[in-house]
Amino acid sequence: MSFDHSNVTAAFELPNMTIVRNYGIVRGIIVRSRSVVGQIGAGFQTLFGGNISLYTELCERARVDAYELMIQHAAQMGANGVIGVRYDATEISSGVTEVLCYGTAVTVVPAQG
Repeated sequence: MSFDHSNVTAAFELPNMTIVRNYGIVRGIIVRSRSVVGQIGAGFQTLFGGNISLYTELCERARVDAYELMIQHAAQMGANGVIGVRYDATEISSGVTEVLCYGTAVTVVPAQG
């Protein structure tokens, strides 16, 4: 089933759409750790200052994966949209981080009128 990502928002409504069903909370959870090689590479990047691209890429990949899991969860419920999307991250232990993406799964239809 194809999911229209334009029906995913941090807002609590979608422009020109009417919410006709609320399925409740959906979430995507991913737990990631830094590799030893990544830590060494990032350590070298910290010597020169600026953006630590290895960590940026790791964080972005974790967010994308959590988002996609949330979308899959919504689609399994029969939703075609997700509103109120948020991210949260928690360090579980040194170098191990949980990334959570969550929102409210809904069915939306074009607004009349």
